[in-house]
Amino acid sequence: MSKRMWGGRFSQEPDAILEEINASIDFDRHLYAQDIAASKAHASMLAKQGIIGAEDAKKITQGLDTILAEIERGELKFSRALEDIHTHIEARLAELIGPAAGRLHTARSRNDQVATDLRLYVRDAIDRLDQAVADLQLALAEKALAHAGTVMPGFTHLQPAQPVTFGHHLLAYVEMLARDRGRLNDARKRLNECPLGAAALAGTSFPIDREATAEVLGFDRPAANSLDAVSDRDFVVEALAAASISAMHLSRFAEEIVIWTSPAFGYVRLSDRFTTGSSIMPQKRNPDAAELVRAKTGRIVGALVQIIVVMKGLPLAYAKDLQEDKEATFDALSTLALIVTATAGMVRDLEADEKRMKAAAGEGYATATDLADWLVQRLGLPFREAHRITGQIVARATAARLPLHRLPLSELQAIEPRLTEEIFSVLSVARSVKSRTSFGGTAPANVRVQARKWLKKLAKEHKDG
Repeated sequence: MSKRMWGGRFSQEPDAILEEINASIDFDRHLYAQDIAASKAHASMLAKQGIIGAEDAKKITQGLDTILAEIERGELKFSRALEDIHTHIEARLAELIGPAAGRLHTARSRNDQVATDLRLYVRDAIDRLDQAVADLQLALAEKALAHAGTVMPGFTHLQPAQPVTFGHHLLAYVEMLARDRGRLNDARKRLNECPLGAAALAGTSFPIDREATAEVLGFDRPAANSLDAVSDRDFVVEALAAASISAMHLSRFAEEIVIWTSPAFGYVRLSDRFTTGSSIMPQKRNPDAAELVRAKTGRIVGALVQIIVVMKGLPLAYAKDLQEDKEATFDALSTLALIVTATAGMVRDLEADEKRMKAAAGEGYATATDLADWLVQRLGLPFREAHRITGQIVARATAARLPLHRLPLSELQAIEPRLTEEIFSVLSVARSVKSRTSFGGTAPANVRVQARKWLKKLAKEHKDG
């Protein structure tokens, strides 16, 4: 009496609450394109192997193409009574082509079917993310080149440490994002095995060609163990782990934008396009886009934790628990794509207040390290001794409420008699950043080289892609 694909042995309909908890169509409908692609590959393989007739395979393929068009036009009506996207497509296929539709499920199970669909979905999402993150890298590298010589404070413990350039600071995120792309692409390589043909858990007695379906769907190979093929969700965990790390990087940058745009810092300004106002305070300009990037990171990290908790107690092979692998995954990957794009928009939009940055770079005795280095290089002092002397000089400047370069030479010589007028040349922030020429350092010349290297690399990737 049941219209469900599994209803043959059941004499009663499921309880309403079971139907409510069991249905996944509200979210797994996102797999429609992947499900149809995998079903077409499966039908073609079945026909080539002589398992179903060529005419039936043709009808199935044409019917699936019709369903794809219907879904994309918003014409297919979804119902919880049909549980999931696989059942909806199969039911609609039966309406379109009749009994031939029933041959499509030969030599496969919903277990290997959904595992294949989800791999295809995650792979597609990774490919889109890679492009989006590359665009963010491009935005950062372009801005870095424009500000290769713009001096700003560098911080540790959010306390002034040493002067750096704004371009150097932005390139730090280009490097982080490169690692993010590497992790996503590593996850893609490992997920690129095809579960289709593993059936429920043990394989099938039909003479299928798993290599053929794997090749058609762009997989490197079929999954080697049928138990692992249907129960593995490592590829989801890996993708979400990579996504979480990337979101964490975006959140750090978003936090800096929030700090930099506050009047207390005033380093950068965002336009009306990426800020909002207050319902009561007309003067407000709130960095809402940055704040939401920061907040949405929690959703992505939460999705990672959720899937790990779901997986941690599951024996082999398939269990209904695995239905919970999708909703959080879909949300996390789409959320990451959203905040990457929002961050790229903010980077291109922001304007740096170069004067304010430069003034702030000289605050907090940020060139003290340059003074210590000069004592080592010019007077041959051990660095620890130079560090001690510099600390005493900073203490005297603090007591006098003067910056280092305003402290009279006589005051400096009272602490270290061998100091000369030359010392004042190393106490400027411009001289400080210019001197940091070691590989990876903040010197403007270095920043220009690195920014151009990234721009060239990203342009080549775009051309080759």
